[in-house]
Amino acid sequence: MKPVGADHGLAIRDARPEDMSAVQTIYAHHVRNGLASFEEQPPDVAEIIRRFEVTVGAGYPFLVAEAATGPVVGYAYAGCYRSRPAYRHTVETSLYIAEEHRGQGIGRRLLEALITRCEALGYRQMVAVIGDSGNTASIGLHESLGFTRIGTLVAAGFKFNRWVDSVYMQRPLGSGDTAPPEPRDRRPDATPSPR
Repeated sequence: MKPVGADHGLAIRDARPEDMSAVQTIYAHHVRNGLASFEEQPPDVAEIIRRFEVTVGAGYPFLVAEAATGPVVGYAYAGCYRSRPAYRHTVETSLYIAEEHRGQGIGRRLLEALITRCEALGYRQMVAVIGDSGNTASIGLHESLGFTRIGTLVAAGFKFNRWVDSVYMQRPLGSGDTAPPEPRDRRPDATPSPR
């Protein structure tokens, strides 16, 4: 398959409802075959649309990477880290790339765009919860974009007949914790994303 990375007409844009079928296909592969998500059964398109609507309805960014030829080849979004009001300045990220397009720089482009968007929205901290401490590609990508590994929940999940860790990584956004945040209201429908 021809690469669709930065030099091959890749566009990063806001996701639309009609992208959710492609998002579901990408995510379903990771649920069935990987440890990035601790879900064991892929949600259907209707559930993915519901999650998308909750995310964007709460004001969080949801981005897709689209190849010049049209298909969505990856996606990333930010969501509520925790629902209690004091966490409202922190977001949690999710990032998934179509299996046949991994290793082409698409994840980097998506995560860079997501960081920029969350900074523009005034968020101050970004948290990534990476499934499997052996997921060196994702851990390395996050480290290269300023995330620090802050801890590991050992054997936090059990999938594919084995215990799986959750690696926590964190990155300050904007001025981080060096100044008080701007006021931010928390919408009542903002809920942490499923893992």
